[in-house]
Amino acid sequence: MKEFKEGYIHSVETMGLVDGPNIRIVIFMQGCILRCSFCHNPDTWVKNINKKMTSKEVVDLVRKYRPYIELGGGVTFSGGEPLVQSEFLLEMLKMCKKAGIHTCIDTSGTGYDINFIDDILKYTDLVILDIKAIDEENYKKLTGKNMEQVNMFIAKLKQHNNKLWLRQVIVPTINDNLDYILKLKEYINQFENVEKIELLPYHNMGKEKYKKLNIKYKLDNIDDMDKDQCKIFENMLKN
Repeated sequence: MKEFKEGYIHSVETMGLVDGPNIRIVIFMQGCILRCSFCHNPDTWVKNINKKMTSKEVVDLVRKYRPYIELGGGVTFSGGEPLVQSEFLLEMLKMCKKAGIHTCIDTSGTGYDINFIDDILKYTDLVILDIKAIDEENYKKLTGKNMEQVNMFIAKLKQHNNKLWLRQVIVPTINDNLDYILKLKEYINQFENVEKIELLPYHNMGKEKYKKLNIKYKLDNIDDMDKDQCKIFENMLKN
């Protein structure tokens, strides 16, 4: 009997409407190597906690919702950071593709095992790439890591020519200015096959989670981003 890979799942959203095209089942996976200042899910950082499942159990769950997702929808693996569990993720992607289910990963392009990246991208129909920052200094300041891994991931994306959605959180006093948006537009020009660009307005709704986990909230004095201004910036990137 085949032995299936095991991994850790944080939660499952059965009627996802924003993490990929149409109706999707969204699998939020445990683990992330970044410590983004604006992260609202610090409970996903540690990998080996929450529900342990086999790849077959996860894909069987996805199959149950097939009537809802088969009309242009599919499954999205999110997190945390799904690439942290690279081998587990790859097995689920292969099984979903074999079953004819559209696959998407929502990723920062970090935390992966390089041995699995080519195959992961081969079995992924859509990549939602979460841009954290576009230069080394600010990336390190916002995430606690350097850009080496994300730059390698972007190079792999270009090789495989995956369809892309690009996202970035816009945070007051950090990147909510015209100069940054113009530089972001230049940065985005390196990508091909971009189907969608989204700027997400920062909010501090995750602050209570930090209190419960006894983790310092780095943006305690930052107000929520104005949604209308965020949309203006987003439209600038598309024109």
